[in-house]
Amino acid sequence: MTARYTLVLGSKNVSSWSLRPYLAMRATGAPFEEVLIRLHLPDSKAKILARSPAGKVPVLEIRDGERTTVVWDSLAICETLAERHPEARLWPDDPATRAVARAYAAEMHSGFAELRQTLSMDFARMRPTPALPPAVEAQVARILDAWSEALARHPGGFLFGRLSIADCMYGPVVSRLRTYAIAVPPAVGAYCGRMMALPAMQDWMAAAKIEADAGWE
Repeated sequence: MTARYTLVLGSKNVSSWSLRPYLAMRATGAPFEEVLIRLHLPDSKAKILARSPAGKVPVLEIRDGERTTVVWDSLAICETLAERHPEARLWPDDPATRAVARAYAAEMHSGFAELRQTLSMDFARMRPTPALPPAVEAQVARILDAWSEALARHPGGFLFGRLSIADCMYGPVVSRLRTYAIAVPPAVGAYCGRMMALPAMQDWMAAAKIEADAGWE
């Protein structure tokens, strides 16, 4: 029996952690149901707790017959999808390259807190470029250097050649650079253009625009 997937997401204009596994889920090609929980409302936390033991989005619910598995945390969801859908090749084939790609993804997962705070995700809008504190400047520089190195080393258009979980993890950063008009090198700009052109990113943008136009926060 084919597993049934439900991906529980937060508001698409602002929930950066929801975007990451959404991109991975779309990359598998597997059908899935979306459940959207609007954030920053009085009942948002209760709705999330009803689906997630961690009280946070995103959440992946996997139904295999009578068994339901609940996976929370963006990176854990991406790893689960890679394991369940090897045909999607969500990690590079070469073990050494795969190890580096995992390091890229984990660095995003655990780092760049100051960047996230200063350049919060506002997917559908364009914002003035703010003054960047030194810590944020350093984090932006680190990301741009890492992307530039990966793109130069792995031809194919994405960080490690084909689209991988590493790209999914950095998808929200791509949107932040666009939202706040952060200057990037040409090769990185071309990469960001390819990321934004993905059908999954375009669909996410369409939904985020509806939320932004409705005044969701």
